[in-house]
Amino acid sequence: MRFLEKINKKKFTLISIFLFSYVMLNLLDGERGLLSYYEKQKVIKQFSQEKKSLKHQLNLIEKRNSLLTDIIDIDYLETLYRTKFMVGKKNEKIYLKQ
Repeated sequence: MRFLEKINKKKFTLISIFLFSYVMLNLLDGERGLLSYYEKQKVIKQFSQEKKSLKHQLNLIEKRNSLLTDIIDIDYLETLYRTKFMVGKKNEKIYLKQ
């Protein structure tokens, strides 16, 4: 009986402690907590780096594609032939007869 009387007198303090601990746990942990925030920031940074590398690759592919369309670049075709079909040697000097 005496225990229940003490609890009834300190009801406000106990409720305050429980609410404070609940708020602190949810602030630090959980779906919208501080730890989750830092993890999401790391993921965003990783995705932005991946996006940058994909844009760079896309620009390279578009450049190669533009070299092969409309106005054909003979020098680029020659380098493609040499790399794909193993014609010639590396750092070989080429003299064209005109």
